Amino acid sequence: MDVLEVLNLGDVARTFSKMGMFPVFDLAYYIVSILYLKYEPGSVEVARKSPVASWLCAMLYCFGSYILADVLLGGCPLDYFQYNSHIVLASTIWYLVFFCPLNLFYKCVAFLPVKLVLVALKEVVRTRKIAAGVHHAHHAYHNGFLIMVIIGYVKGSGVALISNFEQLLRGVWRPETNEILNMSFPTKASLYGAILFTLQEAHLLPVSKSTLICLFTVFMATTKVILTFRHSHGSPFVLIESWVCHLLFGSPLGGGEEEHHAVPVAPVSPVKTKEELGEGTRKRKSKKAE
Repeated sequence: MDVLEVLNLGDVARTFSKMGMFPVFDLAYYIVSILYLKYEPGSVEVARKSPVASWLCAMLYCFGSYILADVLLGGCPLDYFQYNSHIVLASTIWYLVFFCPLNLFYKCVAFLPVKLVLVALKEVVRTRKIAAGVHHAHHAYHNGFLIMVIIGYVKGSGVALISNFEQLLRGVWRPETNEILNMSFPTKASLYGAILFTLQEAHLLPVSKSTLICLFTVFMATTKVILTFRHSHGSPFVLIESWVCHLLFGSPLGGGEEEHHAVPVAPVSPVKTKEELGEGTRKRKSKKAE
């Protein structure tokens, strides 16, 4: 028997799983996605010099998961762009984040308490996308469990899996940032979530879809809010993954998530600062005096 039904919360889970995402949850998803785009080095300069390229990057951040999933399933990659309301909403958010006078909109949504709420709402959309991706693949390939996992994983990971292509639109090439090589928490969680929803779709997991959506959403929202509040790139899976990889593949123990996402230190510029030049001048004068 379902645990939530025993606690008389089954109706709450079913209502939550059927709740519409547009416009509130999708709005939060677009805001956070484009906010992360603005965090990328050089993105503001690209928006000023080439607004079209910046807009295309923003659309990839918002709809990259749909584009990649359609390509993998043999559909048209532009299929999602038929939803004019979503395109207009995402484009409006892009304009406000990058071009709002005095940067007011960016300051408001980047304010930590507001951002935490938006991040939690975004994870609601992520979970729903994973479940929808698995369900879609299940209808196309009834016994293709691996295909279900892949499509659910792609739907949940968003633009992360095609980040190198998005970087090319901004004139950046950083292959070391490949998400497959250095998986972030949302990408890993999307993979594990896709596996869970695939097991549920195959009736191998004794839990209803509405219950699984509710529980996974709570886990994702809570974890992501905590990580955002702590400004951490860590993962709650790191200890388990470390031991499993050590037992199965002989990988060394340790190597926390923070190491995988550490920002490389920029090389020191050979040009000396005014302070350094002044210090050199003082040393030469002292030598002459001697």
